[in-house]
Amino acid sequence: MKYTIGEFADMLGVTVDTLRLYEKHDIIKPIRDNRNNYRYFNDLDARDLLMSRWYRSIEIPLQEAAILTKDSSIDSIIEKIEETQLNLEEEIKRKSMLLNKITEINDSLRAIENKLNKCEKRKLPGIYRIKQTSKNTLLKDDHLRSIVDTWMNILPFSFYSCKIEYQEFLSNKDSFGYSWGLAIFEDCINDFEIKTDSNVEYIESKTYIYSVICNSQEDYITRKSLQHIVDYIEKNGYSIAGDIIGKIIVNEKFNNESKGYLEIYIPIQ
Repeated sequence: MKYTIGEFADMLGVTVDTLRLYEKHDIIKPIRDNRNNYRYFNDLDARDLLMSRWYRSIEIPLQEAAILTKDSSIDSIIEKIEETQLNLEEEIKRKSMLLNKITEINDSLRAIENKLNKCEKRKLPGIYRIKQTSKNTLLKDDHLRSIVDTWMNILPFSFYSCKIEYQEFLSNKDSFGYSWGLAIFEDCINDFEIKTDSNVEYIESKTYIYSVICNSQEDYITRKSLQHIVDYIEKNGYSIAGDIIGKIIVNEKFNNESKGYLEIYIPIQ
């Protein structure tokens, strides 16, 4: 039988615009009546439309669904469905990782008040890190551009970190020289199969004394802001054993005041 575009859309539960889109991809081929300039669809068009909609329902793009609908063997259909299956499995894996990371971030945010200026011992996995600033001033380094692009694309699995060199920390300065840069824990490097080069520093797994500090975003990290951690280390008979690492939790802007909350890790032995 022949159906007008409105009738055809109503019977198949799609919009007229959807029919026009599928016609554009040559999935359905209405016949034009030269007497009234109407286009008419038939029952074979319905089969092709429904088949292509089925392909779309299993996440096959419309352009590829059109090819499968118009000209495909069972082997080519199986190949495309297996490709779609692998893509979906990878997406589910990434979404599961993201859900776990969001849960971790939420737990970290909720714990800020209880962790602020308190100390505890923690062991961190190895860290890969790039240096992007001197204090808060960005460095211009063309060699880092491709690495930065890659690491930015895997946020929030990468994170913003600061580093105070051990010798700098041992100085008597009130304000330290330090650098900011993107960092990734070693297990994430493996999960995302990210390659490193000589521009990437590796910090081996260590035991740290950990605390959360809060600074105005305009202020530098000072000795005073870390003194409670140093006091804890000395009180418990530890000694500082390397560079100090910081990790941004979140920046807060409220009532015209900007604050940055940082996790600070001082390695001990």
